[in-house]
Formats: sequence, C-alpha cells, structure tokens
Amino acid sequence: MKQLLEFLGFIALVQGVAGLVHEFTDWDWGLVQRIDFLDGFEIYASVALLVLAFALFAAAESRKSG
Repeated sequence: MKQLLEFLGFIALVQGVAGLVHEFTDWDWGLVQRIDFLDGFEIYASVALLVLAFALFAAAESRKSG
C-alpha cells in the first residue's frame, strides 16, 4: 500500500508541475490542460495536484512498509 501511495503521489506531482510549466511557458505537455471542464482553472488544478501529491507522500510515510 505504501508503494501505491508513493506512486500515485509521484504521478500527481509530475502532473501538477507539468500543468504549471504549461501555464507559464506554453510547453505542451501534461494532462491538466487537456481536460475540457478545467478550462480557465488550470493553475488551480495544478496547485491542487501538488497539494494532493504531498498529502499522498505524507500518508505513505505514515504507513508501515510492506
């Protein structure tokens, strides 16, 4: 379970960073800008993904290994 939480946290972290990089540099990568209902809220969604990533990492740390 700990490894799953860490993996999901890593995916959320990468997508959050990708969304912010896309907003500030116009590089076309990441999934946040491709979701239609988030149109206009990409920065908020990216920040929310970063917060989710850190929460998942904290939850993974609180779990026992294995």
